[in-house]
Amino acid sequence: LQAMFKLASLAGPVRAVSRVSMRCFAAAPEMIKFELVGEKKNVALVTLNRPKALNALCNQLASELRDTLVQLDQNESVGAIVITGSERAFAAGADIKEMLDLPFDEAVGGNFLEKWTEICEIKKPLIAAVNGFALGGGCELALMCDIVYAGDKAVFGQPEVNIGTIPGIGGSQRWTRIAGKSVAMEMCLTGERMGAKEAKEVGIVSKVFPAAETVPAAIKLGEKIAANSPLIVQMCKEAVNHAYETTLREGLNVERRIFHSTFATKDQKEGMAAFFEKRKPVWKGE
Repeated sequence: LQAMFKLASLAGPVRAVSRVSMRCFAAAPEMIKFELVGEKKNVALVTLNRPKALNALCNQLASELRDTLVQLDQNESVGAIVITGSERAFAAGADIKEMLDLPFDEAVGGNFLEKWTEICEIKKPLIAAVNGFALGGGCELALMCDIVYAGDKAVFGQPEVNIGTIPGIGGSQRWTRIAGKSVAMEMCLTGERMGAKEAKEVGIVSKVFPAAETVPAAIKLGEKIAANSPLIVQMCKEAVNHAYETTLREGLNVERRIFHSTFATKDQKEGMAAFFEKRKPVWKGE
């Protein structure tokens, strides 16, 4: 988190939050870079930084990413989070060396890969800005995010079957829900790769950009999201996730309940009053 340690470059309120966040880390992350970006410095850009291994998701990187995202989720100055890698690789998979000799009893007893569950529970919007390889765990990390922007040279895939295992952090499940059974089966049973254009066609990716424009576009999207009420954004994310995870009937019931609950917020009153009065709303997050 390089920018966390350059406190002089951040605004006063952000400095205070950053100092609190730093104390929560036992040591400075080594495989994650962090900075607050955007015109209002209200978008967090988190960069996977293990270039020699093409950002392979070892335990240390996964732990640092989880801890960073949990802290950002509690930071009121952050309205959205962008996760990216390098132009060569978003993340080229898991670290095979760590799994090569892992015994079955340790995998089960130690609940191997459980730390990824906490990433899925982040309440703030997560945007993946994917360039280069997003394979195996890297592809699964992208699919954990709420929105995926891809560079035109991005490559997605689940090659686990080629090394004698299967996806372990959601690949078989999220591909099926997003792209359908046939596409999911083809990707998971063959280990074949899919380019950015086709990934957009099957729904894995929202938009495709020239590689150099991917991260800036994701940051602009984050700024657009952060301009809305953080409370209402969180509630809307919850509603969409229910559509993704449950039946239509249950999703409709949840959506209606969340919609009703917005009327208990000050931001709903402010948003509708501002619309009626033809002015910009001033969100309170209440």
